[in-house]
Amino acid sequence: MLAILLLALGLVLLIVGSDWLVKGASGLAKRYQVPDIVIGLTIVSFGTSLPELLVSLLAALKGNSDISLGNVLGSNIANIWFILGVSAMIFPLVVKRNTTWIEIPIALMSAVLLGVLAHFGFDSTPKQSFLGRGDGVILLVCFAGFLWYIVRLAKKGKEGVIPDADFIPMHGGKAALFILGGIAAMGLGGKWCVDNAVILAQSWGVSDALIGLTIVAVGTSLPELATSAMAAYKKESDIAVGNVVGSNIFNILWILGFSTVISPMRFRDEMNFDFAMTIGSALMLFMFMFIGKRHQLNRWKGALFVLTYVAYVVYLIQRG
Repeated sequence: MLAILLLALGLVLLIVGSDWLVKGASGLAKRYQVPDIVIGLTIVSFGTSLPELLVSLLAALKGNSDISLGNVLGSNIANIWFILGVSAMIFPLVVKRNTTWIEIPIALMSAVLLGVLAHFGFDSTPKQSFLGRGDGVILLVCFAGFLWYIVRLAKKGKEGVIPDADFIPMHGGKAALFILGGIAAMGLGGKWCVDNAVILAQSWGVSDALIGLTIVAVGTSLPELATSAMAAYKKESDIAVGNVVGSNIFNILWILGFSTVISPMRFRDEMNFDFAMTIGSALMLFMFMFIGKRHQLNRWKGALFVLTYVAYVVYLIQRG
């Protein structure tokens, strides 16, 4: 009973925290004339990725690679098929050309790089796939390159931002409080959701791999869901899309890179399917930018994303 109560309270904190984060991030972007997509790819992505970082790092330190890797792969799949799908069903998401041709492909190539390193990296052998510290360093170097790109995007975007004459600027300190308060609320809410969902799942005899790919993955993605859904409701498409794409890049390059440097991980062959789905979801997102109305995720595309995710989860449950 206590686990169910804390799970419900966690969901409430996620909703409240997401509202604060979107409000603070949007206010900060407009005050300093920074494009919303930059805020979505950085502050919002980092804030909503904190649960994945904590879960993956703690699992890696405990030597539980299934939870750590399953959390990241499952979260990236859920981010695109479930979270972007739900957000697009709330309000069609217009995707900027830059996001279509640069940021989404970066997310796709990050997943491909992970697979290459897991199977052909420094510590892998023909009989055992492994993510070693050298592989983690490569992921972190690529993450540094992504941050460099974001800095350039911010500088370039700022020059083209047209000030809104009707906008009443939010004080920088107030925006920072909203952002930090939102991140803190979502961090606590996400922890309560994940911890108590795992307790309930283990009481039902569910395996670690399945817990990592479903309950923990969806649980740690709840901040992204709450944030992107709230942003879609407020018609802040750049924050909704940037949050998901940025989080997927953060999850692989930063979270797995950092976790692997701290504690190398074994990549079991059974997770190859989930790795393929991680690449497939990113590839599907890119392809959908050119199907129907270009550079837009409308409601039917969102519904198809959600149905695809439901089919994936059903398969995982049957697989056990």
